[in-house]
Amino acid sequence: MSSKKIVVNKSLNLRGTVKVAGAKNSTLAILAAIVCVGEPCIIENVPDISDVSLMCRILSKLGVEIDMVGKNSIKVDPRNINLTCANFDEMRHMRASYYLLSALLSRFGEASVAMPGGCDFGLRPMDQHVKGFEALGAECETVGGITSVKCKHLKGGRVYLDVISVGATINTMIAAVRAEGTTIIENAAKEPHVVDLANFLNTCGADIHGAGIDVITVNGVKSLKGATYQIIPDQIEAGTYMAASVAARGNILITNVIPKHLESISAKLREVGGEIEYFEDSVRVSCSQKKLRRCNVKTMPYPGFPTDMQPQMVALLSICDGTSMVTEGVWESRFRYISELRRMGAKVSVDGRMAVIEGVRELVGTNVKSVDLRAGAAVVIAGLIAEGTTCIENINHIERGYEDIVGKLSNLGVDIKAVTEVPREKVLTA
Repeated sequence: MSSKKIVVNKSLNLRGTVKVAGAKNSTLAILAAIVCVGEPCIIENVPDISDVSLMCRILSKLGVEIDMVGKNSIKVDPRNINLTCANFDEMRHMRASYYLLSALLSRFGEASVAMPGGCDFGLRPMDQHVKGFEALGAECETVGGITSVKCKHLKGGRVYLDVISVGATINTMIAAVRAEGTTIIENAAKEPHVVDLANFLNTCGADIHGAGIDVITVNGVKSLKGATYQIIPDQIEAGTYMAASVAARGNILITNVIPKHLESISAKLREVGGEIEYFEDSVRVSCSQKKLRRCNVKTMPYPGFPTDMQPQMVALLSICDGTSMVTEGVWESRFRYISELRRMGAKVSVDGRMAVIEGVRELVGTNVKSVDLRAGAAVVIAGLIAEGTTCIENINHIERGYEDIVGKLSNLGVDIKAVTEVPREKVLTA
């Protein structure tokens, strides 16, 4: 089997325009929610990434018909679903597949779903999801890696999430949308993709209020209707190119963004020396500083600094003057990638949820690997500011969430390419 790699050479002074794709996390939640809607929907601004392809394969196995109807637009027809048990191997490769629990439960009164995988950031329990389902009257059990939920007549209830959980907020919201009566979700997540999902469901006839604040009210409706809906831009993809521009002393225009979603990222990039200029649906990011400044970062639920930008920020801070501290306030274990940055000369020490970064004058290109999606973006950023050549393996992680990252960076002036390596034994037998 051949393996793909990304090879990047030092590339400063990025210039040009890059367009951000649709939000990965919104797309995955909305695709699952269409199962609950029960009628055909057209979804626009869908990112061309492997996680979306994987979700579409899962839905197809359930009996959903999926057709491309234009560039980055798909028609999803869930009317002929013939399964409520999603025990597919594909389920174990993507965390968002657990949204099918609530979607199937809402429409059919029962669901069994194989527990999903995705990036490994330590323990990510389902207890808050179960709490939401049980508040609506569902019975839940997990046996042999399969979680099952059952309730023929869901009824609205009140649930207080013990921790802010995007997944539990979304699963409870989807389950409640066709339940009898009113559901109140307290201490709800406020992330942009939670709001996007609520807006999609409301477009389909749901009655959801409060998405974007910490109390969401869902008044159950008897049925939903199909709709055409456009996914919001991806906040994290935009933030990744913003960080790359500052790190490489570039001057780039990032289009198809919602500036408000980028405020916490912009604040930290300005703190290290970046210059940010907002427009209606774009942002210009430049940096003319010879020396970047240190800063401290703590990741928090939205509207705080996003955990999905933490690795990219650490890559940037590794060349900032002075000592920076990054505290991970969302996941218990998200520093596994640090060893890859150390291979490139970064001076980073980790103690629990805190990383201490002593800025170095320059990084050095070498062979590294992408250990998860955002860690992959971090080593790409490190590669374009490192002296020499950086070769990145395991780029399947990067392809899960970044649409054509090689092409987009190349258009900004980065010396980057994707290569396919054929195993030596295959060459010898050819």
